Amino acid sequence: MSFISLSYLLFFPAISLIYFLLPHKIRWILLLLGSYFFYMCWNVNYAMLMFLSTVITFVSGLLIQRTKNENPIVAKRQKRIYLWLSLISNLSILFFFKYFNFVNTTFLDLFSKFHMEWGFENINILLPVGISFYTFQALSYSLDVYYGKTKATHHFGKYALFVSFFPQLVAGPIERSWHLLPQFNKVVKFDYDRVKRGLSLILWGIFKKVVIADRLAVVVNTVYGNPEKYYGFEVIIATIFFAFQIYCDFSAYTDIARGSARVLGFDLMKNFRRPYFATSIPDFWRRWHISLTTWFRDYVYIPLGGNRVSTAKWYVNIMIVFLISGLWHGAAWTFIIWGVLHGFFQLIDIYTKNIRGKFNLFFGINSEKIDVKIFKVLWTFFLVCFAWVFFRAGTLDNAVNLIQHATYLNFWKITDGSFYNLGLDSKDFNLSLLLILMLLFFWSFERKFKITEKIYKQHVITRYILYTSVIIFILIFGYYGPQYDPSNFIYFQF
Repeated sequence: MSFISLSYLLFFPAISLIYFLLPHKIRWILLLLGSYFFYMCWNVNYAMLMFLSTVITFVSGLLIQRTKNENPIVAKRQKRIYLWLSLISNLSILFFFKYFNFVNTTFLDLFSKFHMEWGFENINILLPVGISFYTFQALSYSLDVYYGKTKATHHFGKYALFVSFFPQLVAGPIERSWHLLPQFNKVVKFDYDRVKRGLSLILWGIFKKVVIADRLAVVVNTVYGNPEKYYGFEVIIATIFFAFQIYCDFSAYTDIARGSARVLGFDLMKNFRRPYFATSIPDFWRRWHISLTTWFRDYVYIPLGGNRVSTAKWYVNIMIVFLISGLWHGAAWTFIIWGVLHGFFQLIDIYTKNIRGKFNLFFGINSEKIDVKIFKVLWTFFLVCFAWVFFRAGTLDNAVNLIQHATYLNFWKITDGSFYNLGLDSKDFNLSLLLILMLLFFWSFERKFKITEKIYKQHVITRYILYTSVIIFILIFGYYGPQYDPSNFIYFQF
């Protein structure tokens, strides 16, 4: 069941109504049943994988917390064994369904180059929707109990709800047990202001997905689906469109998830913070997919030693994190290269920090001036877009072709109407540009004037006129082309 579907339009109001009619003590049962129903709408059998992951991490949490021994060294060793059993079993499931064919194909290609046979064939299996998200969320619980950040819960039902909570189940944000689990114990009453804010967030998410992301996707799919056909500014515009497509698509899911949870009285973490206004690659990762970035920081980067080690080891730690991040996003070399590129960008930023500081001091450059900030934002955006080519290209050959073709600066393409042959007619293409500009202006003003808060404080008639206008705009300008797929959120594949 997708957020952008008639099924969810019926499911969510129904479950919300029943939720507020039920006594607090049994509401978790409704949410748990609803969450599993929500997931089983994709595949009934794969719900068992999520249940298995839930059981393993729940039991590991209890075993870790109950482990006591007069010898603290022995107790720590036992806790570590329980933790590793949880990690290995869950990651093995993830590896089998997501990475086995990739690794197996790699060995097949490697052995064939040496005219040798590899005795394993690829397995014909579907990737369970959201497996990377709920696996990492479940593992964070085992890790939090081990590190003492939270106490193991004895309520299996509420823990199962933590792993499967339907608003953020399929594509995050990846929640922490210490943040979400306690919320299931709070008494929630119907609150008009909270519901209003939740519904407006859902509406904003639908707008970004249906009006912006799906429209931009037409151009992106046209160019990236035929990399040998397009050159110069056609590739450049498609890559820029993809940058905003993937943001609007993914942040739309997060907004609908956070809005749905807010209606029910739950708070989910914010996953994006104006990422294309970042002034450096490290700054970009403080703004993009925040729940995953902080997950890697807390459970990989810091345990490896973070920056509290030698410079060489620090650099290695950064590269490990971004290599794993690339793999997390997909079982393909293009995703690995995407992650490694961001790792190198991070290292270059760190390595040149002092040099850039001396350069600015020597030439009297004030890094806080608006023109300098704009340059830094544009340069960061260029680096991010360069890496996005590998993320979207599908294969390494396609990525290399697109990058090579992008160097053909065919300036005449800007004015000869070629952009109108990329899948969108002139009206839709120009509307796409206007929507991107609108998004950038919204970010600029939202940072200083808190536009959403001002809207919430307006008279009820003014607000409903605005909401109605947005709905009408979605109905008129939402992109419902012949290839429209309401279940097609980009991050569903991860």
